[in-house]
Amino acid sequence: METQTMENQLSEVLDNLLGLLLLEGSYEIEEKDEAFLVSVETKDAGRLIGFRGESLEALQLIVNQIISQKMRKEEEFKRVILDVEGWRKKKEEELSQRAESWGKQVLETGQALELEPMSSWQRRIVHTTIGEMEGVESESIGESRDRHVVIKLKTQMSNVKTKED
Repeated sequence: METQTMENQLSEVLDNLLGLLLLEGSYEIEEKDEAFLVSVETKDAGRLIGFRGESLEALQLIVNQIISQKMRKEEEFKRVILDVEGWRKKKEEELSQRAESWGKQVLETGQALELEPMSSWQRRIVHTTIGEMEGVESESIGESRDRHVVIKLKTQMSNVKTKED
C-alpha cells in the first residue's frame, strides 16, 4: 500500500470537511519549515471564521487532530494553520501593532495593563511583540476562556536594593 504525503492527506481532509460544511471555494497549501499554511478562499468566509475566529480555530483543531492520526506512522507531522480570506494574517498584523502601542503605554505610564481574554495564538502574537520591546514584559494569567495577557514594566534587579544583615 502506497503511503500518502502529508500534503495529499491534508488536501483529502480539507476536501471532505469543506464538502461536509457545504462550502464552495478553493484553498491553497503552502509548506513552511514549521507548518503547513492553508489559505481558504470562499464567499461564505464569515461562517467559516465565526465570532472572533472561534469557528476557524475549532476547524483548525479538527484538521490537526485528523492529520496527526493519519500521519502517525508516516513522515513527521507538521502543524496546520488555517486562514480564510486573509482574516488571520490581517488579525495578526493588527494585534502586533496594538501590542506595540500597549507596550508603549505601559512604558509611558509605568502602570501594568491587563488585556481582554484572547485565544492562544493571539496571546502568542502579543508575547512575541512585547518580547521584542525594551523595558516591558508580558505574561499570561487566568485559565481557560478567561486566560489573558498582562503587560508590565520589566523588573530590573539592579534597581532593587536589598537590606543586608
